[in-house]
Amino acid sequence: MAEGLAAWGRETQLLVLGALVAGMLVATGPPVVALVLAGLAAAAGGPALRRPLFAGVLGAAVLAGALAAHGRLAALDRTALTPLLDRSVSLRATLLEAPRDRRYGSWSAPARIVAGPGRGERIVLRGRGGPRGAIGAEVQARGRLERLAPWEAYEARRGAHAALATDAVRLTGRRRGGLAGAVDTIRRTAEHGVSTGLAPPQAALARGMVLGQDDALDEDTREAFRASGLSHVLAASGQNVALLAVLAAAVVMVLGGGLRLRLAAALALVALYVPLAGAGPSIQRAGVMGAAALVAGLAGRPASRAYALVLAAAVTLALNPRAAGDPGWQLSFAAVVAIAVLVPRLRGGAMLRRLPAPVADGAAMTLAATLGTAPLLALHFERLSLASLPANLVAMPAVAPVVWLGTLAGALAQLGAPGLALAGAVNDVAALPLGFVDAVATTADRLPHASVPLRLGAPAAIGAYLLIAAATASRRVRVVIVGAAVPLVVGAGALVAAAGPPAPPNEPTVSFLDIGQGDATLLQDGDAAVLVDTGPPDGPIVERLRAAGVRRLDLLVLTHGEADHAGAAGRVLRAVPVDAVLDGSATAPAGGQAEIEGAIDGSRAQRLRPVSGQRLRVGALELRVLWPPPEPPPPGGAPNDRAVVLLVRRGPASLLLTADAESPVTAPLDLPPVDVLKVAHHGSVDPGLPALLERVRPSIAAIEVGADNSYGHPAAETLAALRAARVPRVLRTDRDGTVRLTLTGREIRVSTQRGS
Repeated sequence: MAEGLAAWGRETQLLVLGALVAGMLVATGPPVVALVLAGLAAAAGGPALRRPLFAGVLGAAVLAGALAAHGRLAALDRTALTPLLDRSVSLRATLLEAPRDRRYGSWSAPARIVAGPGRGERIVLRGRGGPRGAIGAEVQARGRLERLAPWEAYEARRGAHAALATDAVRLTGRRRGGLAGAVDTIRRTAEHGVSTGLAPPQAALARGMVLGQDDALDEDTREAFRASGLSHVLAASGQNVALLAVLAAAVVMVLGGGLRLRLAAALALVALYVPLAGAGPSIQRAGVMGAAALVAGLAGRPASRAYALVLAAAVTLALNPRAAGDPGWQLSFAAVVAIAVLVPRLRGGAMLRRLPAPVADGAAMTLAATLGTAPLLALHFERLSLASLPANLVAMPAVAPVVWLGTLAGALAQLGAPGLALAGAVNDVAALPLGFVDAVATTADRLPHASVPLRLGAPAAIGAYLLIAAATASRRVRVVIVGAAVPLVVGAGALVAAAGPPAPPNEPTVSFLDIGQGDATLLQDGDAAVLVDTGPPDGPIVERLRAAGVRRLDLLVLTHGEADHAGAAGRVLRAVPVDAVLDGSATAPAGGQAEIEGAIDGSRAQRLRPVSGQRLRVGALELRVLWPPPEPPPPGGAPNDRAVVLLVRRGPASLLLTADAESPVTAPLDLPPVDVLKVAHHGSVDPGLPALLERVRPSIAAIEVGADNSYGHPAAETLAALRAARVPRVLRTDRDGTVRLTLTGREIRVSTQRGS
């Protein structure tokens, strides 16, 4: 009877704690949701435990969790910055993270205001150039206070209230003090220890794998780890914590220590690692989750494992109820729950039982974590790595030594010069597994279809988890699901092959799209894609993008605000994920500009202002903005005179994209010879065109123009100038349809296709 009462007590505590967590989770929604959930908990919980009076306890726990979370949210949302939005302010702040390069030459960093308006509040600093500073450095900043952009939603979840678009930033030379300052010192020393003696690329990889600092990695390395499904090893995650805990527990077990001593040693090592890795939000969460996983693993009882996980959720949500909206939080819990639930079943399967125990354990954990996180990865990032499982299995033996050796090197560095010397020797050993992990990621990234696009909505993701849960319920259910899955997967694969979007071109390609009377130029290089203008509002731009295999746009360029260039911008932004918009649409009529701004704000795209001298890189594509200048336009100026002019390079090939900017704009510009010229303004009359052709000497001229247009484009004078300049090839979208140029070194292959 005593055991039964104890078991009932653990079950009761778990249910009450789960009800509290449920209340915290719904606190960000309408209050009625919490009331309905409390009623459901009361209606179901009492009968389930055969204790009707306990129904009220569960309902009260849901409401208590919701009320506590509401109170915490009110404290997090309290701000003095709202009245200052859209105004110029000056303040001092300490950097909470190292400034991170954003695409297209800008940077951003979360910071805490220490002097000035909103003292004590969290903001985001944005800037271009200027001093950066490390975590904990104090900066003096001046600029315009703005609302957080849609692509900064994760900063809002972490408590940021506004963004400062800086005009001037300087380091004051001061650093934060107290416990946070001490942690900064530990982290800087650990960075030095982890990096010492290693070549820069390996040092950057070591900092990512050991300390979760991937800021020094180049974009190619990041992309290789993403495509191979190994990006999780570059974050200070629960995996790092779990690996260190396993090491501590194993050492104590070899020395003869019991379960409690192993648990204490593992928790002590976790407590040492969290400040060593910087004690940032991600590693704090990793510490909580790792400790929960550790307790769950060593406890051995299902009730204890569940209690540890729910307690970890309660702790993280009590600190920030919005944490549940963070993909990292969701992935952490999904991975830990999947490991706890699936590993015993996978480890007992016929296939893994034949393998050596360490290999089987690692394979089971990797497979469980992959299955548990795949629906969330497809939901949030719209991609699925097919190479993830084999890459993780191959890299697994090297990941643990890197984390163990790197942590040792970081700890030794705290001892000063003698410790650094020892850290260098440790890193000499770590270089081998580091190189192996890098080689696995690079090789997997090069495999055909290593990563495939997969867009999964929330209902589908929930359905996927229900299937996983059902598959673990009973043998009969598993047999039914597996039996049904085979024809479903085969059928879905056939449907995707038959009806799915085509793959992007295998070689760098420039497409002048046939979209009617207007401009739309598509630049593609592998998965990288840039669209320059969208054509008219009723044009087939979305269909053209899908036919070209475009699944997302790295950059959308709106050269100016006329309808035949930016009229379909809203449709493109709603139909295709866009990373950033180089927005030159300020010349649009009031209604059109408001529509474009609303579409950009409604997407998650970063908004950039085009200024001459700007250089943007998208993969191997380099875009240089030649026009417009930074000065504001004169009142009543023509929109065409402010159109964005781009010089595009990909290897030795070069293109001049002039939008509607004719010779009054292009004549004063410093223009090199180019291979391809997009003729300005759909081939309208331009007296300065002959001089431009003499300067740039293109081998191909493309005219984007609609058939039978009412403007008389292209003008006879323009065609005569192209003939007189002996341009080898003149192509027109009204006559040739979509014009595709394949860039292979100096050779440019031309193909045309009507209606695409």
